[in-house]
Amino acid sequence: MPHCSTPLTARSRRLCLGHGNEQGMDMKIGVPREIKTHEYRVGLTPSSIRELVAHGHAVLVERDAGVGIGAGDADYVRAGARIMGDAASIWAEAEMIVKVKEPQPGEWPWMREGQVVFTFLHLAACPELAREMLARGVVGIGYETVTAPDGSLPLLAPMSEVAGRMSVQVGAWYLQKPQGGRGVLLPGVPGVPPGRVVILGAGSVGRNAARMAAGLGAEVTVLNRSLPALRGLEAELPGRVRTAIATREGIEDALARADLLIGAVLVPGARAPRLVTREMVRCMPRGSVIVDVDIDQGGCIETARATTHAEPVFVAEGVLHYGVSNMPGAVPLTATLALNAATLPFVQALADKGWRQAMKDDPHLARGLNIAEGHIRHPVLADALCISPDAGDRR
Repeated sequence: MPHCSTPLTARSRRLCLGHGNEQGMDMKIGVPREIKTHEYRVGLTPSSIRELVAHGHAVLVERDAGVGIGAGDADYVRAGARIMGDAASIWAEAEMIVKVKEPQPGEWPWMREGQVVFTFLHLAACPELAREMLARGVVGIGYETVTAPDGSLPLLAPMSEVAGRMSVQVGAWYLQKPQGGRGVLLPGVPGVPPGRVVILGAGSVGRNAARMAAGLGAEVTVLNRSLPALRGLEAELPGRVRTAIATREGIEDALARADLLIGAVLVPGARAPRLVTREMVRCMPRGSVIVDVDIDQGGCIETARATTHAEPVFVAEGVLHYGVSNMPGAVPLTATLALNAATLPFVQALADKGWRQAMKDDPHLARGLNIAEGHIRHPVLADALCISPDAGDRR
């Protein structure tokens, strides 16, 4: 090993060890404040920033970015971050932006060629953003398509767990009569049967929703197209859930008696399939509630549309619809800590190596690459947007 007589930064340490790739070393990482309505999460916690700074990277944090999780600017300064007064300056200076939610329209003009944007993107449901990122030559890496060796989605999983558990909590609230619901208590009481919860999907959201609903004592039915997933759920919650194949007839029968419907269907990188038609919703009991957790991927229910924490519900066909696309933003401390635990190793790899080398070294991180240098890089996203993979769209 070459002798190094001076204190080593992350860059000099790697050069001294013979790891001479300059790309990505001593990277400037930007953390802007989230501006989506009632979004209180933050891309990096002070603890995560301390780790990145120890690797020799500079982290720029927008003033008050962490207020929603109780982290003040002083906490970030102690961790080694530099506080910036406005988001535009961060986007202008940072080589990689780490966020929680997809760039909002007000942020689009700040994106630039070669800049890495690492966040939830959900581009299949937002073709306008996809086109903007293509035109600007941004490197867009979506949390929601990064995979694990077993095929699971490790960066989506913590938010799916939060949203799945919240979906039952939210549904129970809106079933109350003062909130517009039909006046059903999900656990029931002695002599009165419990409320009926129908869950479409047995992935991470569906499993967590089923655990919560069954724990409350509700009557729970889970519909899914995969038998192994349903077997796993029955094994985990024996006698506490009913399962069925998600055929059109099966969905219709379940919804006709449902007090609460939870949409929990996911096709990674693609738009959520529409499994529930307007006619099916029309047959649900008046005052029942729908929580479409898939809404950030376009929703799996025909009558659903995106809402915000400011105005979370609307009524269609006599049924309350909740379609908040950033549900975990309501519990930002829990959600941010869970998200950072999952994302930090990937942020660190991207910063230490640069995005190209990091993806060569980790094919699972490479699955997160949605857009780069004016080309669609994820085949499922390309199909959803009707654009050939690697086809340019540089306006």
